[in-house]
Amino acid sequence: MRLYHHPLSTNARRAVMTAAHLGMPVTLITVDLAKGAHRQPQFLKLNPNHKVPVLEDDGFILWESHAIMQYLCDITPLQTIYPSEKRARADVNRWLFWCAQHFGPGIEILNWEHWVKGLLGLGGPDPGEVQRGEALVAQFAAILDAHLAGRDWICGDALSLADLSIAAPLADTARAQLPVTGLANVQRWFARVQALHAWERTEPA
Repeated sequence: MRLYHHPLSTNARRAVMTAAHLGMPVTLITVDLAKGAHRQPQFLKLNPNHKVPVLEDDGFILWESHAIMQYLCDITPLQTIYPSEKRARADVNRWLFWCAQHFGPGIEILNWEHWVKGLLGLGGPDPGEVQRGEALVAQFAAILDAHLAGRDWICGDALSLADLSIAAPLADTARAQLPVTGLANVQRWFARVQALHAWERTEPA
């Protein structure tokens, strides 16, 4: 089983963390995004969206980080981070979709404006885009903070895919200047995730 990723991609990191937590025998293959490897014909055969991560499992090709996370759990007997009970699983799915649809877009804007553009030599941040990204992150981070009041984990009483998914992009808090550092519940929960072995194993070198 191969998992195509880049160490600085938080989308890829959530999939790699899932594999690490489950103890999956996954071969990690780094896609050199800086050199445009994700736009080369060989990679586009795996994912025409030119994105990481991509999972290759005995001829089965799967892209989209949340789909990969779910698949890895579904092929792992006795795993505990993606429940089988219908309502518990629906709750986890709800937060995975929320991350992709609501929480993630603002983070992507700020990551691009404050960090990636500089790496690519595309100039400084666009104030209008920064304002838009900050508003999106602040809006949805407040929802997460309120939900985490009195909770150790996002869903139920134990770690789940929701925690791995939503925590992954917060690794970019400093360089993307995410407006989340003042949210006490989010920071308490994030510290708990950062203490996980799977988080430590996937820290970029």
